[in-house]
Amino acid sequence: MIGHRFTKYIPNDTIGDGFENLLKLFLQLIVVTSGDVAETLNWMNELDKEYNLTDDEYGMGDFIEDLKKNNYISEDENDKVLNLTVKSERTIRRRSLEEIFSKLRKSARGNHSTPFSGAGDELTSERREFNFGDTLDQIDITNSIRNAQINHGLDEFKLTERDLEIEEHDYKSINSTVMMIDISHSMILYGEDRITPAKKVAMALSELISTKYPKDKLDVIVFGNDAWQIEVKDLPYLQVGPFHTNTVSGLDLAVDILRKRKTNNKQIFMITDGKPTCLKIGVKYYKNSFGLDRKIINKTLDYAARCRKLGVTITTFMIARDPYLQDFVREFTKTNQGRAYYSSLDGLGDFIFEDYIRNRRKHLR
Repeated sequence: MIGHRFTKYIPNDTIGDGFENLLKLFLQLIVVTSGDVAETLNWMNELDKEYNLTDDEYGMGDFIEDLKKNNYISEDENDKVLNLTVKSERTIRRRSLEEIFSKLRKSARGNHSTPFSGAGDELTSERREFNFGDTLDQIDITNSIRNAQINHGLDEFKLTERDLEIEEHDYKSINSTVMMIDISHSMILYGEDRITPAKKVAMALSELISTKYPKDKLDVIVFGNDAWQIEVKDLPYLQVGPFHTNTVSGLDLAVDILRKRKTNNKQIFMITDGKPTCLKIGVKYYKNSFGLDRKIINKTLDYAARCRKLGVTITTFMIARDPYLQDFVREFTKTNQGRAYYSSLDGLGDFIFEDYIRNRRKHLR
């Protein structure tokens, strides 16, 4: 009856909501704490005191036990240290992808489509005559036999080259991408956490590639005083160090990685918030954090030109608004003939995903 509520028969759909809501917060905070489970749970306890995240029915102790039970964290039997599991790392990547990808404009989504037709993955409605160089798997057998019947009749049936009809496919390109993440100390200076959005974007892009573009390749490197390659599974644990910004070292490593990739489309995504401030000359470091050092800048521009000659496009995502820093990025971009975006922390993921999916570089392989 209208106006009556038969609560006895209402299914309890809220079971598990307490855990799910806390899990969302846990997975967000674990990226900020660089994978430190104990610190994350301490933060959650403080937030619980202030905002009453739990109640008498479901407390933080219950949540921790459910994290263990559902294989999101594990406890070392010897020293009782709590650690993330592979399931947690995978879930963080997936949720990072959902968070960023859901913001994209519908028109930006795709599968690296190019304007070229040919042997590819995506069948189109277009047909054309057979040309020398076409492969057998492109032939539309049904239409070709029909053409032969029309052209020669049934009594003297024969199939000639003129009868063959080709099915057009959308050509799909393959990308090799190296993402460079700046881990210099400035990425956490001035009360602004810039490294967490960078990590989340890298994790989301990795998940996007593995699910939607499995033939593509993403490598991740970090650069401070030096540069080194990391695995995607290591991203939640990534931390900023007491480093300067050696962009040359990062570009050098990125180029070495891309040389090994057997694809025509090669690109570098560089996430940074500042100018280059460091070079490694022999075993020593040359550093200057004050202003634009022409020795460092010119060496960096030389590498931008080198990448251009190798056909490697560099897209710079600048998480800073300083005019003199933007001037450097413009000069760097002009030298490489690449692209540059001046992004807020909130918009970083949108820029990177739209640029990756748009795939402006269109070459037949």
